[in-house]
Amino acid sequence: MEHTEFGRTLRRLRDHVAPEAVGVVAGSRRRASGLRREELAALAGISADYLTRLEQGRATSPSAQVVEALARSLRVADAERELLFRLAGHAVPGADVVPSRIPPSVQRLLDRLADTPVAVLDAAGTILVANAPYDALMGPVGALRGHERNTAWRHLVGPGSRAVHSDAEQQAFEASVVAALRVTVARYPLDRALRQLVRDLRAASQRFVALWESGDAAPSRESGRRKVVDHPAVGRITLDCDTLQIATDDLTVLAYTAEPGTEDADRLALAIVLGTQSLVG
Repeated sequence: MEHTEFGRTLRRLRDHVAPEAVGVVAGSRRRASGLRREELAALAGISADYLTRLEQGRATSPSAQVVEALARSLRVADAERELLFRLAGHAVPGADVVPSRIPPSVQRLLDRLADTPVAVLDAAGTILVANAPYDALMGPVGALRGHERNTAWRHLVGPGSRAVHSDAEQQAFEASVVAALRVTVARYPLDRALRQLVRDLRAASQRFVALWESGDAAPSRESGRRKVVDHPAVGRITLDCDTLQIATDDLTVLAYTAEPGTEDADRLALAIVLGTQSLVG
């Protein structure tokens, strides 16, 4: 019964969210006032079929990660977020779990950076949300599922990213990512999903095992580090990748910018236009 109520509550929340409020461009022929299923599914990083089954009560055990992703995508208030967790049969995540909620203040910051490629990562290096310019620059985050959204997994097991590294830079980057993950595990030793991520990384990557067992401390994070992105449509773009640490919520905001008036700025603008046009279409 609880899970049926979860589905009804989820549908009610979806129907009452204006697309513009969550960054979805609504076409002129749109009939629905709220979010479409496929739109919410894309924002939350789940399949539209799974969302349908959740709303209809045919899927009855959404994970805490899925519930958090749905609550975040719908931008619900704390009381509604807690309700979704309770109806799904979960306790609301406490201080012993890696935070994945984006508070309203950070969401307002993202809204003000709507024309800049921006992503928010949790302390484990997992992308929680990315805006349309980020998708246009780095590839659609909504297409990534589960561990694919995690930085360590993507670079040590998966296909990597569009960022261009020399061999030495790649090795240093991998070491930094694993060292940062080790610090997070020490900070949240009771987080079961985090422990599972580490187990899966150990099983899938000998490079991860070697780096993990080296015990190296996390290197200091660089601010304003230059990054070269190999975009499939416009070629290589040299950008500043700045990070903003939200200490109270243990979140990292990544923002990519180019110096105005440069060829890189023109290429970035073109990549965003091409990408956002294809996303809308």
